[in-house]
Amino acid sequence: MFFAVITLFPEMFEAITAYGISGRAAKLDMVQVTCINPRDFAQGNYKRVDERPFGGGPGMVMMAEPLAQAIDHAKQLASQAGCVHVPVVYMSPQGQTLNEPAVQQFIEYDGLIILCGRYEGVDERLIQRYIDQEWSIGDYVLSGGELPAMVLLDSIIRRLPDVMSDEQSHIQDSFVDGLLDCPQYTKPDHFEGLDVPEVLKSGHHANIEKWRFLQRYQRTLERRPELVEQVILTRQQKKWLNDLDES
Repeated sequence: MFFAVITLFPEMFEAITAYGISGRAAKLDMVQVTCINPRDFAQGNYKRVDERPFGGGPGMVMMAEPLAQAIDHAKQLASQAGCVHVPVVYMSPQGQTLNEPAVQQFIEYDGLIILCGRYEGVDERLIQRYIDQEWSIGDYVLSGGELPAMVLLDSIIRRLPDVMSDEQSHIQDSFVDGLLDCPQYTKPDHFEGLDVPEVLKSGHHANIEKWRFLQRYQRTLERRPELVEQVILTRQQKKWLNDLDES
């Protein structure tokens, strides 16, 4: 999958390309992550990419022209890589909140061009002309779009086929089917007066599956009740819940 990230701080993305699951995917050429610095397209000796906002006010605004040229360059790279469906995404606190269904949608694309804003944001005309989607990772403000872009990249890359060494591990992640994850345990059996639930040591896979589902359902009901209303349960899961109510 092709990714082009337009950022003033390309070195930050070594966190994605050199470490963990995403780093392994990059080293094995399962994904291509290219960083493009808009300063390379800026004019003048100082290569400025920001200016004072019209109308006054604090801070600076990223200029449309160097960003537009950077996006055009990213589109050329995508085309050279044989990628056709490559939306331009702007990481912005004004965008839709990133969630699991959105991540699943991104996987269907050939790639993404991700714009990381800085300062007070970018010229609105650039957004109108060049941006296909705006996404946020939460209702709070960060210094720039680099960290949200890395969150987006990591969430997509780990979902791609053959990227994770254990293909089943992501299936039980929180939000994949709408529920939070179940409690996890490892050795030792006893820790500061707390024991591992016996069912997890029983070797009875059906009972373990039932226990994990009930834990996930209960945890979601307690912590994120609004999610439970949207979950589509299987026939077996409904039976487990009925059995629990009758006990």
